[in-house]
Amino acid sequence: MAERDKQEASETPSGEAEVDFAATVERLEQLVEQLESGELSLEGSLAAFEQGVNLTRNAQRRLDEAELRVRTLIERPDGGIDFVPFDAPTPEDDSER
Repeated sequence: MAERDKQEASETPSGEAEVDFAATVERLEQLVEQLESGELSLEGSLAAFEQGVNLTRNAQRRLDEAELRVRTLIERPDGGIDFVPFDAPTPEDDSER
């Protein structure tokens, strides 16, 4: 199991461990259940909400990156596939959506 945890988590440039996408979604579902239960204190609810927002932003960023990678796959005339590097969108690009 420790080996699985090592595979699921990778280091981000900031040094924080990044959990796989499925684990992020699962954690978001847990937070929603906690918030909907009404059993958290105000402080606990705010902390859970903040964590959820951060997880959602992280998940969206990863989805955006995956979409760009898929879009940059180009099929060659011989049927092979090339991977073409892309420039990540700038924060200004996000405001145009």
